[in-house]
Amino acid sequence: MSPCLLQKIAALRGHAPATRRTILELILEDPDRVLQESFEQLAERSRSSVPTIMRTCRDLGFAGLREFKLALAQELALGGSPLHRRVSIEDATDAVVDKIARSAAASVSGVRGQLDVPVLDAAVAAIAAAPHVDLYGAGATSWFMACDLQARLFRLGLSATAWADYHLQQVAGAAQRPGGVVIAISHVGGMPSLLDAVDIARAQGARLVALTRPGTALAARADFLLGLSVPDDAVMHVGIDAYLTHLTAIEILTVLVAQRRGASAVQRLQRTREAFRRHGIDTAVHPLQSWDDPDSGDNGDSGDGDAKGAAA
Repeated sequence: MSPCLLQKIAALRGHAPATRRTILELILEDPDRVLQESFEQLAERSRSSVPTIMRTCRDLGFAGLREFKLALAQELALGGSPLHRRVSIEDATDAVVDKIARSAAASVSGVRGQLDVPVLDAAVAAIAAAPHVDLYGAGATSWFMACDLQARLFRLGLSATAWADYHLQQVAGAAQRPGGVVIAISHVGGMPSLLDAVDIARAQGARLVALTRPGTALAARADFLLGLSVPDDAVMHVGIDAYLTHLTAIEILTVLVAQRRGASAVQRLQRTREAFRRHGIDTAVHPLQSWDDPDSGDNGDSGDGDAKGAAA
């Protein structure tokens, strides 16, 4: 058996066919549950079939589900897997710190393998060119993420509004128009009121960027799916792994949108910081990179999507 079976599963997930990818994601999300399930139960939960479960086990190097379960049980018994936090009641403080820190690092690292880069590029292009961006969050965590991303996009010069109230989300959706973008953030991806607001916005011609788990009702509606799967938290359904993966995706979106908008985004940030400086707030900042041609002396405001660099 590979000494890091869960790592092998995560690596295989990146290039597996859609149905098998769902099976692998379920294993990573809750390996203990998989150990208790039958062939049929796992097939039903993954919306696949028993033969597909068998093929997935063979992809991992096992003759069948029973052999795979034995190897998985052995690895979980060892504990300390870098891809699945397993803190027991007997763990000392240093062991708890180590397991949680490695789990958090693995969650962030896993974002890279889960994002579809062509889809991400298309989503960034739509956001950067949108006359207006509405952001919806369902639940306390997703609402915080929506507010954070709205503040970032607004500072880059985009017209963006985050809506918390479910009724106002629907009103905002009805006010959307072709070319507009709605960014919906939800780990669970099944809140009926959120889905209603999304449906209303799409009916007006807006395009949907969904930050959610693959296979959810929200994901099925997305024009651009930023699909991120993370294990459920033992204390809260939406836990630290979801926080970290979504925050990482938000940072990626911010930088890519800034690159797409080019010098105009940097100038917007410069003006904002100058306004803060005059009022004595937010003055401890890092210098902004310039995306202008150093030989031209032109500070331009073209918003050229080909400008190179990274947002500060």
